[in-house]
Amino acid sequence: MSTRRNALTPDALQMMDAIARTGSFAGAAREMGRVPSALTYSVRQLEDALDVLLFDRRSRQARLTAAGQELLDEGRRLLAEMDAVANRVRRVSTGWESALTIAVDGVMSRTTVLELVEGFYDLRTLDEQPPGTRLRLRTEILAGLWEALITGQADLAIGVNMGSGPTHAGIDMQPLGEVEFVFAVAPHHPLARAGEPISDELLLSHRAVAVADSAQRLSPITVNLLPGQDVLTVSSMQGKIDAQARGLGCGFVPEPLARSHIRAGRLVVKAVHRSRPPARFGYAWRTASVGQPRKAAQGMALQWWLEQLQSPATRRALLDRHLDTQGLGFE
Repeated sequence: MSTRRNALTPDALQMMDAIARTGSFAGAAREMGRVPSALTYSVRQLEDALDVLLFDRRSRQARLTAAGQELLDEGRRLLAEMDAVANRVRRVSTGWESALTIAVDGVMSRTTVLELVEGFYDLRTLDEQPPGTRLRLRTEILAGLWEALITGQADLAIGVNMGSGPTHAGIDMQPLGEVEFVFAVAPHHPLARAGEPISDELLLSHRAVAVADSAQRLSPITVNLLPGQDVLTVSSMQGKIDAQARGLGCGFVPEPLARSHIRAGRLVVKAVHRSRPPARFGYAWRTASVGQPRKAAQGMALQWWLEQLQSPATRRALLDRHLDTQGLGFE
């Protein structure tokens, strides 16, 4: 196995590519600055190492066998990957992270987040090349955002709950703003005809819809559920809105995310005794590794995202601009 692996060098893969592009051993030899006999010898060595026939010797042209075509296709992919790795390594040396993971709460505007991603990919560095940082977006709920940061699974969390976040060294936080939550039910739900404000006693007799906290290690956060109340648990805020629009339960929903359902009459807003104040959201990011007393230097990619989040217009858009309410998340 090691002999086969050692035979698949970048030079061997480039040789296969040159032969396929020029259509002959002689043309490839001229392009690579080698004599045809040396190229022929190299091909035979590669065939011996892999124990396959790469070219059809019955043809006067350099015609690939099925095995040769597979090696050419995979070889080109590997060469492209090698170039990409080299570029990423070069970017890292100039301060750009090789990867950046961003956790986003389901209440945030998915459209705005993707527009920020587009802006990041349009960046050009000093040598007019893209940063090369690989972005990874993941959806987390409630305490799940904090857990992703604390455990190092995310570098930046957008939409953390400002009122319930744990105090942890190595994490900084800034506010985004507030989102109003309204109590809503489907027009055919029994509570739609109830007198207002609706009491806790009456709410207790009806099923609530809740979004599951995505935290696995931290204590999950429970919001506005009555002790003993029947609960339908879903995986996303959009799933909660859809369930309530079908009359499967009741509960508080973020007004911006539910706005289109309310305007279309698919949800009815009701006043309740158990009012909920606006939720305060923020964004948080890792500034140091666990056990590291001083702040780590911020990478260029994280700096770019933090600069965008300083914009009041961007903050408002993340909280209020929900153009696409059908997506359930990034993962």
